[in-house]
Amino acid sequence: MGYTITPYITEQEIRTRTKELAEQIKKDYEGNPILLISILKGAVVFLTDLMRALETEDVTIDFMVVSSYGHGTESNGHVKITKDLSVDIAGKDVLIVEDILDSGNTLSTIIEILRGRGVNSLRICSLLDKPSRRTTVVPLEYTGFVIPDKFVVGYGLDYSEKHRNLPYIGVVEFTEN
Repeated sequence: MGYTITPYITEQEIRTRTKELAEQIKKDYEGNPILLISILKGAVVFLTDLMRALETEDVTIDFMVVSSYGHGTESNGHVKITKDLSVDIAGKDVLIVEDILDSGNTLSTIIEILRGRGVNSLRICSLLDKPSRRTTVVPLEYTGFVIPDKFVVGYGLDYSEKHRNLPYIGVVEFTEN
């Protein structure tokens, strides 16, 4: 099976929206230290641009590797943590930075785990939100773009580990070959 990628959200649109999100986050945290937690691998590009746009010295980062997709195009529902945080998050204001909120199953599991570690506050920022696929309620405080039920790649998102390097978000359209 072959596929094509059609640009959907441009590099400039992503840059503009990331700056807008950063301004809102800065305002909401009012100078308090923020620990940004990126869910690897997909969110690392967004995290990098978001933390630079925050323009504050009181930002630290950490990473988790969590998988629920394997090599497919849809979540398999099984959440597997393959790399946990390296810092103690008790008493900290945590902002989870995610690439895409789809079913919500993976993120709800992460939220439950992190809340159990005694965070002061926990909010979620996702570049993309696909509400039509939601099966679990997830409190999403910051949303970059709401998208339809399409499989997307680029700007950190992948298809079988490919296309993360695209500077835009593209829709994958599968073709029979």
